[in-house]
Amino acid sequence: MFNKTLSFAKAMGCCNCFGFIRRRNSPMAKPTINHNHSQELLLDDDIEDEEHSYNDEGTNTTSGDDSEVQIRPKRSEEILNLRVDNGMICRQFPVKETHKVVRTEDENGNKIINEYIREYKIGSGSYGKVALYRSSVDGKHYAIKAFHKSHLLKLRVAPSETAMTDVLREVLIMKMLEHPNIVNLIEVIDDPESDHFYMVLEYVEGKWVCEGTGPACGLGEETARRYLRDIISGLTYLHAHNIVHGDIKPDNLLVTRHGTVKIGDFSVSQAFENDNDELRRSPGTPVFTAPECIIGLTYHGKAADTWAVGVTLYCMILGEYPFLGDTLQDTYDRIVNNPLVLPNDMNPQLRNLIGGLLFKDPRLRMTLRDVAEDSWVIGDDGPILEYLCWCKRKSLEIEDNVETNMIA
Repeated sequence: MFNKTLSFAKAMGCCNCFGFIRRRNSPMAKPTINHNHSQELLLDDDIEDEEHSYNDEGTNTTSGDDSEVQIRPKRSEEILNLRVDNGMICRQFPVKETHKVVRTEDENGNKIINEYIREYKIGSGSYGKVALYRSSVDGKHYAIKAFHKSHLLKLRVAPSETAMTDVLREVLIMKMLEHPNIVNLIEVIDDPESDHFYMVLEYVEGKWVCEGTGPACGLGEETARRYLRDIISGLTYLHAHNIVHGDIKPDNLLVTRHGTVKIGDFSVSQAFENDNDELRRSPGTPVFTAPECIIGLTYHGKAADTWAVGVTLYCMILGEYPFLGDTLQDTYDRIVNNPLVLPNDMNPQLRNLIGGLLFKDPRLRMTLRDVAEDSWVIGDDGPILEYLCWCKRKSLEIEDNVETNMIA
């Protein structure tokens, strides 16, 4: 079974950041159900050296045709732009925006982009590549995600969208967010006269490593609990700000040297209005896809994110996927139809938590609040503390000032 996991996971998107499996991209047969793969956050190669293919790595698709897209509520981009216009940005300091690119080399042949000196590549994703750079101004390391705008504009990812739409939406979303469990966007470099586009990101240097305390290289309960608490904190913040991540999985959950988990890669994320998180566009990676995303034209994004958290927790504990078939279609069939199987000797509290997260009916599935209040999650650490974000702090300050003025 684990050999089957190894071979198929190479095509499906794997638990790479856990140290379980090293992925190699491989073509897949076209499935009968629309799906898409996510882009990896901290991956790199030299952007000039490689062309990306629509068929080499999965890209985002929609369920249905153009008419279905047209009857959707406001698009994420519209919602996000309205928030910008109304000053609804939850960060104390805005993301730096630079409109001039100066590309040079130092005496050692290292490429330089403005103040950033390239050190080495980290990997590559579907849309762009990421390298580790060091700032000549503050001496800190940053992960710079690089794109060719001409390539993004040619790559169609939906009936009415190109990859540029996804990248610009990712930038818009990250410009609004600031949380200790979310990778921070530092700067956007976009020169109108250049084909190059860069996202300068906080560099998260740590990796998830196996402790050897669980089967098939699982992380062990204590580490899994600590990581899960960070994931829930960051994802709760996103949902409270009407953002659905859409691709929660180990590859997109990075760990600092101090053991703090940060959610990254917002390339398939969506914004919604009020509590209307109904989406049509398929979420990220097949093995982390919720059943309702497979069988219906629409689904609720927050519940789908929560399912992906359940699959991630299962991976953390057991080192394998809960519903993995021999083919993509077989995997989808198992997600929809197969019962969840857990080891008989599993901690009963943990068993109940995983079972609650992986309820196939989203109406019965645990919510993030349920998870935060779960006895296994609380453990000896106590409840997950609510993060007082920047926009909430501003709101409370305004309320305090109004009350003070009324009393005066």
